[in-house]
Amino acid sequence: MSSAVPLNLGIARPAGDGASAYSGAKRVLLAEPRGYCAGVDRAVETVEKALEKHGAPVYVRKEIVHNRHVVETLADRGAIFVEETDEVPEGALLVFSAHGVSPAVHASAAERQLRTIDATCPLVTKVHQEAKRFARDDYDILLIGHEGHEEVEGTAGEAPDHVQLVDGPDAVDNVTVRDESKVIWLSQTTLSVDETMTTVARLREKFPTLQDPPSDDICYATQNRQVAVKAMAPECDLVIVVGSKNSSNSVRLVEVALTAGARASYLVDYAKEVDTAWLDGIKTVGITSGASVPEILVQGVIDLLAEHGFADVQPVTTANETLVFSLPRELRAARA
Repeated sequence: MSSAVPLNLGIARPAGDGASAYSGAKRVLLAEPRGYCAGVDRAVETVEKALEKHGAPVYVRKEIVHNRHVVETLADRGAIFVEETDEVPEGALLVFSAHGVSPAVHASAAERQLRTIDATCPLVTKVHQEAKRFARDDYDILLIGHEGHEEVEGTAGEAPDHVQLVDGPDAVDNVTVRDESKVIWLSQTTLSVDETMTTVARLREKFPTLQDPPSDDICYATQNRQVAVKAMAPECDLVIVVGSKNSSNSVRLVEVALTAGARASYLVDYAKEVDTAWLDGIKTVGITSGASVPEILVQGVIDLLAEHGFADVQPVTTANETLVFSLPRELRAARA
């Protein structure tokens, strides 16, 4: 991500600005869907099954998903997280994270004769395929995303001579293309839908013939979690988002909550990071979690709030998710 995010990311609005009109007993609005998406579930299970099948250590390039608890739990089981392939002993087993990697990373792993398992989310792989396809057709590809994010690096690495990163609406002024009739935008899968479309609108003002991706790049889970937060935020004095500060989609949920009318919103990894002073004068607390967050962490926040009088938990359901991705082929037999 391009900007630093404090551990407890939050912004409070003045009292009365978007505050809940609810005047009853203390309550919790619990967003559904929340937490693990299909891609994260697949990636975490990939490391777990690799450890079961091959034993420790199993090396993982970068964080398998952007969640402190998940990474620490897998490390305790024998996963070793590295930044680059040259940190992995030759011939060892390496898992690529859910965020995807560039062809250069695949080549580096092959040079070191590493055995690899690719846990890239299939929805990220789809964006990689789009980048390769439009690069073959000699398009300028405008990739909307956050500079430095692993997913962006992987996608851009598919066609570095054709991809330009557009990190938000303010970056549009610096974009130049070779042929305005051959320009397409793609996006990081975990962005804010609203901000992305603002960026697209700015790009289209500059390049009227800008083409859209063949299908939506922002993943279904990111969109669903944002929609659920938008539905409950106007009734919330406070929205607590469970997620890690390096999780793009979790950080976006804080922003969405505030934009949709919550008086305050904070990002926490664990219940212990909730400042009980946030609850002073509060009647309605919304809870959600990013797509890489296990439900046990959400339950911890629910239990903490119950200890402070917020025992009434009401779900706010805007979608039902049933999508499941199969494991990488190297592990499918182990799953059976």
